[in-house]
Parts: sequence; C-alpha cells; structure tokens
Amino acid sequence: MGACATITRGSEDAWVVNTEPSGAKVETTNGHQCPETPCAIKMKRKSEFTATITKPGYKTATVQVSHKTANAGAAGVAGNVLLGGVIGLGVDMYSGASQDLAPNPVTVKLEPVVAVVAEATKPTGN
Repeated sequence: MGACATITRGSEDAWVVNTEPSGAKVETTNGHQCPETPCAIKMKRKSEFTATITKPGYKTATVQVSHKTANAGAAGVAGNVLLGGVIGLGVDMYSGASQDLAPNPVTVKLEPVVAVVAEATKPTGN
C-alpha cells in the first residue's frame, strides 16, 4: 500500500473558478489560463499561484491560491504510517497527493468599472 494518497487521489486536481457575471478570463502566475468562466484548470495539488481575473467593463480581481492537507489526503498518509510505508509516505509528500488547492472552488463577484464623465468646462467671457 505504498503511496496511498498518490494512488487514490493523484497529484493533480481541478481548480474551479466561477465569476458573477460569467465570461471572465483567468490567467495564473504558473502559466495556466482559461478563456471564459466558469472553468476548471488542472493543477498540481501542491501549487501556489496568483490568479488574475479580467472582463471588459469590470475591475480586475486577483485570488491567492495555496494548498493545505486534505482530509482524504491525511487518510492516505495515515494509511502509510499505519502500514509502515515510509517510502509511500515520502512519495505522497513529494507528489503533493495529500494536498488540496485552497480556496477551491473560487467564486468572484466582479465589480463594474464606474465611468467618470468629465463635465465640459464653459469658456468664460471677458
């Protein structure tokens, strides 16, 4: 049963992004992107990145994403410890299989850009 979490969970996960309104572009600092929300991007479970979310007419939003030990991942690691699988434990920790991306899923409410209309100045007469 070496590398329990790696076998049962794998080292990648789908990071899910939703926006209100939908149709925003997502780009991450680790080189991934999706052209339109809602979307899911396949990422390494132990990734850390910043996602930039853009849509014309709305303010740009950013989301910091990290990872944490998952409940299911912790169970896999515990299985390695109980069964004496030191090598499996090392594989799970190295592969990131015991981790989950956080936050996941992400829902971002985009703020509209407020257009400022400059009032025309009237020439003053002398």
